Amino acid sequence: MAQWTSAVGAAQLARLLNSQQERPAGPGSRRPPAYRALADGIRLLVLEGRVPVAARLPAERELALSLSVSRTTVAAAYEALRGEGFLESRRGAGSWTAVPAGNPVPARGLEPLPPEALGSMIDLGCASLPAPEPWLTRAVQGALEELPPYAHTHGDYPAGLPALRAMIAERYTARGIPTMPEQIMVTTGAMGAIDAICHLFAGRGERIAVESPSYANILQLMREAGARLVPVAMAEGLAGWDMDRWRQVLREAAPRLAYVVADFHNPTGALADEDQRRRLVDAARAAGTVLVADETMSELWLEEDVRAAGMPRRVCAFDPAGSTVITVGSASKAFWAGMRIGWVRAAPDIVRSLVAARAYADLGTPVLEQLAVNWLFSTGGWEQAVALRRAQARENRDALVTALRRELPDWEFSVPQGGLTLWVRAGGLSGSRLAEMGERTGVRVPSGPRFGVDGAFEGYIRLPFTVGGAVAEEAAVRLAAAARLVETGGTGAAVESPRTFVA
Repeated sequence: MAQWTSAVGAAQLARLLNSQQERPAGPGSRRPPAYRALADGIRLLVLEGRVPVAARLPAERELALSLSVSRTTVAAAYEALRGEGFLESRRGAGSWTAVPAGNPVPARGLEPLPPEALGSMIDLGCASLPAPEPWLTRAVQGALEELPPYAHTHGDYPAGLPALRAMIAERYTARGIPTMPEQIMVTTGAMGAIDAICHLFAGRGERIAVESPSYANILQLMREAGARLVPVAMAEGLAGWDMDRWRQVLREAAPRLAYVVADFHNPTGALADEDQRRRLVDAARAAGTVLVADETMSELWLEEDVRAAGMPRRVCAFDPAGSTVITVGSASKAFWAGMRIGWVRAAPDIVRSLVAARAYADLGTPVLEQLAVNWLFSTGGWEQAVALRRAQARENRDALVTALRRELPDWEFSVPQGGLTLWVRAGGLSGSRLAEMGERTGVRVPSGPRFGVDGAFEGYIRLPFTVGGAVAEEAAVRLAAAARLVETGGTGAAVESPRTFVA
């Protein structure tokens, strides 16, 4: 019986390999043999999770044709990968990817490091900050005081606790967007909300238009749901959306869904203006596309002039009939990633359909966490906690920007006015190889292709401002060391073992 569980076509693998940028060899340096470069490229795709483990690779002749190399080159690369434990083969079954014994299976998304690795590795993989105390503790204590009446019930609230649904609806109404509790469903984080929406609206094979780049974990969720992703390039810098491209994609591809992050976009930090929001809603309505607006970063503005000018109105404000826009919110980014509470705002009939479908998924969201978020909203604790979160993110951002400009002056990025991430062009280096070498120098970063479709953004990495002070400075030093290793093909001076570093 074959050991592979999926397959990668020759054309797809060639695209992924061709996206891997190589810096021109410097004077006196040697390029690796063609077979070695091919083997290294496939190994890197496996380590990053962009080619799954146990994926059947194309036959040697097919891949050779797609790459315009000799079959001998491909055969030698496959043999090298088998010798290193990254490929297994069986006569009649082909060859499939693997990982050597003792190596962790590569993650497809952006999972946090295990606690035992945090002492020596600086984790810039997840855009999440520690909890804003004392507000987490106070919220949980407040929730425990409210718990007894709910403990006498079955505890199963598929649409969410009525009190929290009413509170979320009231918050939208206060922002000038009239909302009834019947338009709210509480979910297990924003990921739970988007998963439910995708299963309801976009069956296997349906098109979903996504910003390019976009949030890596959402892209992976959609791929695993069987969606066909249609990328739409962002405007240059932090200018938000390219509306000409969006109109063209919506008109020509007619996607069932479109997923956007209008407020401090993840990963670029861009903020879409009101005119872009209005025009995108109009274009989606005309195309019959359901527009999913992710608002998880909307409260994380970091500059006073943003507050003075006022944030743009929410995307759903331009859809008063409620027929086009579904809004997703969450406590995970603005408050704490461990608070797995999200919500959907949509037309009542859509909410009813989502709730009905939930019976076959996760049934409901934990009651205690819902009570904690409701306590924060009802007491003013949310505003004070988010203000603390903004101050921490602003300080971290400024420290990281200063350190990067000192240690890596040829790297390019625009400093966003909010959110939690920097989108960095890495001076012509491969983001995938930087991520690989970062593991050796003690800093974990996600490469650009995780945020794109089919190998895009190889020259980028995403850096969240989740560390500050001396830790941010050390992170930049370790990134510079990783960059030097990439430039020398990993054969430069030995890198000292990263010292234990406690934030």
